[in-house]
Amino acid sequence: MDLSLVFLGTAGATPTIDRGSSAVLLIRGPDRILIDCGEGTQRQLMRSAGLARIEIILITHLHGDHYLGLPGLLKTLSLLGREDPMLLYGPEGLYELLRDAERIVGRPKFPLVVEEAAPGLVLEGCDYWLKAASVAHGLPGLAWCLEEKTRPGLFHPERAKELGVPAGPDFGRLQRGETITTADGREVHPEEVMDPARMGRKIVVTGDTRPTESVIELARGASVLVHESTFAWEEHARAVETCHSTAREAAEVASAAGVGLLALTHLSSRHGWHELRDEARAIFPETIVPRDFDTLMVPYPEKGIAHLCERV
Repeated sequence: MDLSLVFLGTAGATPTIDRGSSAVLLIRGPDRILIDCGEGTQRQLMRSAGLARIEIILITHLHGDHYLGLPGLLKTLSLLGREDPMLLYGPEGLYELLRDAERIVGRPKFPLVVEEAAPGLVLEGCDYWLKAASVAHGLPGLAWCLEEKTRPGLFHPERAKELGVPAGPDFGRLQRGETITTADGREVHPEEVMDPARMGRKIVVTGDTRPTESVIELARGASVLVHESTFAWEEHARAVETCHSTAREAAEVASAAGVGLLALTHLSSRHGWHELRDEARAIFPETIVPRDFDTLMVPYPEKGIAHLCERV
């Protein structure tokens, strides 16, 4: 199953000509999860992946550059006749935000399920978990994680045949973890004909935060960590004052968590992206700085690390 991240907005608190306000779209097979929805996100979606099929929206925190696009997006989806339900998760204060938005743009015409989430397991799908962890940004906020469940190991039919298992339904039972008995009375266990279970992929998006242990634990072993990098180290005092992170600090989080790839976002316009990338790479070499509309393809762990497909 393909998994990718489309970076819709990578600017800091103030958008620029080249970078929009915070938003990233996670696409996993048919599923689409929008993480944050800064001003202009619906237009960024129209210019890239489209508005259709978004099932879940996750808000990291209630600063305007991370949610001001939400009322407009919900209104547009209503005007387009959406009927499918949508799940909306965010931190404390989300209910009040939606009540205020309804007074301006009206209530969505489609079912909207809203939940103020707490750190921990938020949602369990058939083959993944959606988790959250608290962040350090001076107001309630959540980092978000999609973690796939382990997959069965590869099945080796030739081994099964050697053990007397005929091709057919018993192959499927072994692959589902069942022990079967052959015609001559021999028990064959799944581990005799299958490789060990394979790890799934894990994606973590922090939103705005100072480096914090809760994010490190959430990102432990992640395939991709998308971490804010508002400032360079020379602005460290400003980062502390405003509860943001420097590129060096984001790299230190990635290193401590043992992630596969670090993607820096939420870039202040006072710094060039090369500067932030090089600062982070000095500590964590597998660092990228995506631009708006870049797509990050995330293969299964046994097939290598994530790679960036830059916009044309």
